[in-house]
Amino acid sequence: MKKIILIVFVVVSFSAIAQNVNDPKMNTFISNLMKKMTVDEKIGQLNLLTPGGGIVTGAVVSSDVEKKIKEGNVGGLFGVIGVDKIKVAQDFAVNQSRLKIPLIFGSDIIHGYKTIFPIPLALSCSWDMKIIEQSARIAAVEATADGLCWNFSPMVDIARDARWGRIAEGAGEDPYLGSQVAVAMVKGYQGNDLTKDNTMMACVKHFALYGAAEAGRDYNTTDMSRVKMYNEYLPPYKAAIDAGVGSVMSSFNEIDGIPATGNKWLLSDLLRKQWGFKGFVVSDYTSVNEMTAHGMGDLQTVSALALRAGLDMDMVGEGFLTTTKKSLQEKKVTVQEIDQACRRILEAKYKLGLFDNPYRYIDINKPAKEILTAQTRKEAREIAAHSFVLLKNYNQMLPLKKSGTIALIGPLANDQSNMLGTWAVSGDSKLSVPVMEGIKNVAGANVNVLYAKGANISDDSLLAKKVNVFGTRIDIDKRTPDEMLNEALALANKSDVVVAVVGEASEMSGEAASRTDITIPESQKKLIKALAKTGKPLVLVLMSGRPLAIPEENQLAASILQVWHAGTEAGNAIADVLFGNYNPSGKLSVSFPVNVGQVPIYYSQKNTGRPSSDDSPKFQSNYLDAPNAPLFPFGYGLSYTSFSYGDISLNNTSMKMNENITASVTVTNTGKYDGEEVVQLYIRDLAGSITRPVKELKGFQKIKLKAGESKKVNFKIGVNDLKFYNSDLKFVAESGEFKLFIGGNSRDVKEKDFKLQ
Repeated sequence: MKKIILIVFVVVSFSAIAQNVNDPKMNTFISNLMKKMTVDEKIGQLNLLTPGGGIVTGAVVSSDVEKKIKEGNVGGLFGVIGVDKIKVAQDFAVNQSRLKIPLIFGSDIIHGYKTIFPIPLALSCSWDMKIIEQSARIAAVEATADGLCWNFSPMVDIARDARWGRIAEGAGEDPYLGSQVAVAMVKGYQGNDLTKDNTMMACVKHFALYGAAEAGRDYNTTDMSRVKMYNEYLPPYKAAIDAGVGSVMSSFNEIDGIPATGNKWLLSDLLRKQWGFKGFVVSDYTSVNEMTAHGMGDLQTVSALALRAGLDMDMVGEGFLTTTKKSLQEKKVTVQEIDQACRRILEAKYKLGLFDNPYRYIDINKPAKEILTAQTRKEAREIAAHSFVLLKNYNQMLPLKKSGTIALIGPLANDQSNMLGTWAVSGDSKLSVPVMEGIKNVAGANVNVLYAKGANISDDSLLAKKVNVFGTRIDIDKRTPDEMLNEALALANKSDVVVAVVGEASEMSGEAASRTDITIPESQKKLIKALAKTGKPLVLVLMSGRPLAIPEENQLAASILQVWHAGTEAGNAIADVLFGNYNPSGKLSVSFPVNVGQVPIYYSQKNTGRPSSDDSPKFQSNYLDAPNAPLFPFGYGLSYTSFSYGDISLNNTSMKMNENITASVTVTNTGKYDGEEVVQLYIRDLAGSITRPVKELKGFQKIKLKAGESKKVNFKIGVNDLKFYNSDLKFVAESGEFKLFIGGNSRDVKEKDFKLQ
C-alpha cells in the first residue's frame, strides 16, 4: 500500500512543479508587476517574433525586432540560435526596456538539438519510453546550454494518413501509444524542476486534430465527431496536459467550422475548464492572421476572436500588437482578457526562473562542454538502432556476415544531407554519418565494399526544386540514369550481396510535404528491379518519413530494414543492425498500406454491417483491386531471432467494476539470437452503447530474452482499461463481454474472452 501511495505522490508532484499551481509567491510577484504595466506593455508580452537571419520555419520574418524589444512590445523570440545572439537580445529587454521584463526564447527542437535523433515517428517505433525520454532529456540539455528555454515539442497529433508529410513528427496512429510517448517527451524536456538551467518548457502541439487533415493535405480542413475526438484523437494531448506540460500550441485546422486558433470551445472550455490546464497557449506560425483566409474576418476581427477564445501569444503575425488596443477601445475585447493572457506569459517566465535570473540559460562556456559530445553521439547511435523495423528477412539474409564483398548501391547510400530527417532545424548535416562510412566502421577489414549511386532520389527536376528549399536534398547527377544504373549493375555482379539504400529525401516528408504518391520514386524503383534481376541477394535499407507503399519491393527483396531518417549517427546505427551488433526490436507505430488508395488505414477500425471478407468480393466492405488489410500491420516488426507465444491464461474470466483481472502469457525466444520483443495487449468491447473498434491497444511490455529463454508476461486489466467516451461524452465502462488479445503485433495474436459485470 505504501508503494502505491508513493507512486501517486510522485506523479502529482511532477505536474504541480511543472505548472507551479497555486503558487502564492508567484501570484503576488506577477500581480505587482502588472500594476506597473501599461496596456501597450501588456499587449507586447503577447507578441512572439522571429528576427530572421537564422532558422525560419514559415513564410514571414519579423521586422524592427530590436526596436520593438526596447519598447516592451515583444514577449519572446524564436529562431534565434546561439547563446551569444540570445544574450544580445536579452540585453535589450532587461537593460533597455522600461520594466526590464526578460524575453522567453523558443525553438523547434523536434528530435534533438545539435545531436539529432531519429525522427519522432521512428522513435515511437522503439516502443521504449525510457530511450524516448532520454532523447528529449539530451535535447533539453543541449538546447539550454545554447540559451534556449522553450521548445515547440512534442507533436502528438494522431496520424493515419501517410500522404500527410507531418506524420513524420508524431507517434503514429494509436492514442494509447501516442499518449505514452507524449508523457515521456514532456518529462524528458521539463524534468521535475523548470527553474534548473538544463530543463526547458515543452509545448504540446498541434491542438487539436491536425493529423486528420482532409486528403492528407497540410493545413487543410479537419472535421470529425466529438465521440471520435475524445476517444481517438484527444488522448495524447490530454496525457501531455496531465504530465504538466507548460504550454500548448494551437493548430492550423478548423474544428466545428471555427479555426482552432480562435476556437473558444477548444482553448477555454475543453483545455482549461475540462482539463484544468494552467499554462499558456501560443498560436502556430501566423495562424491568427490566417483565420482571415479561412473566412473569419479582417486582422482586427480575428485577433479579437483569438484573444477571447483563450489564445495568449501570437506567433509572428503581430495581430495582437497592432489591433488589440483598438479592439479594447471599441469594446471588442476587455482589459480582463488582455490581463489574463499577459499573466499567463509572465507566469511561464516566472516558472522558468527568468525573473530571478534573466541570464539563467546563458553561459558562453556551456556549449563546448555539453553539445554534440562523444557521449551524446553514442546515445544517438544506440537509440537509432532501437527505432529500426525489420519488415522482411527471407532465409535469414540478415544479419550480414563480416566477410566477402558487398555492393552498396543507392542515392542514399553515401549521402549526408538526408540523414538527419525533416525538422532538424538546428542540426548540421555535415556532421552526420552516412551509411557507407558506418558500414566501413562496423564491418571490419574482411569486408570489401563496392559503392555506386545507381540512381537519383528522383529524376524529376520540378520535385527537386520544391524539396531543395533548405538546401540540396535531391541531387540530380550530371550522368544519365542509364550510366548510373550500368555502373551499379557491374558492381552488383561482382558482389556476394547487394545492399540498396533507397527511399525519400528528408524534405519529401514533414511540414508542407504532402504526397499523393507514396511509393518509392520511379528512378529508384527502376534501380531496385534491375538489381533484383542480377540474382544476387538484395537487402533494402529503406529511408522515409512516412509509411511507403512497397508491395513490389517487398516481393523483390530478400530483406527490408525500415530505418526512417535516423539522425546524426544514422550510418553507424544502420551498420550496427545490418551486421548484427544489435538485433532489431522496432515495431511499427503506423500501418503500411498496400497502396495509397487504402489510406487512411489503421488497425483500430470499426466493423461495418458488412465486414470485409476475403471470401466474398461482392456486397461486403471490400476493395475489388487490392486487399483490405495493410501490407504491414500496426505493431509489426521482425527480429533476427523468433518468438513464440503460449496460450493466454486469466486468473478470472469475469470482473466487477471495482476489480482487476490478470492476463498472462509465456513468451519464448525460439531462435538463435538474444533479442527483445514488444508484447502487446489489445482489447475489444464486443457490444457497446456505441460502436467500438475491432481492437484497441491497452498495454505493452518490451522484454529481453536470451536464445532459448522463456518469460511469463502479466498484464493487469482494470475498469479504466475498458472505459470510453459514450454518445453523451461521458467516460464510462459498460458491463458485457470483451475479447482480449496478446501478441507481437495487432494482427498475429492469441485471444481470450472475459466479462465485465
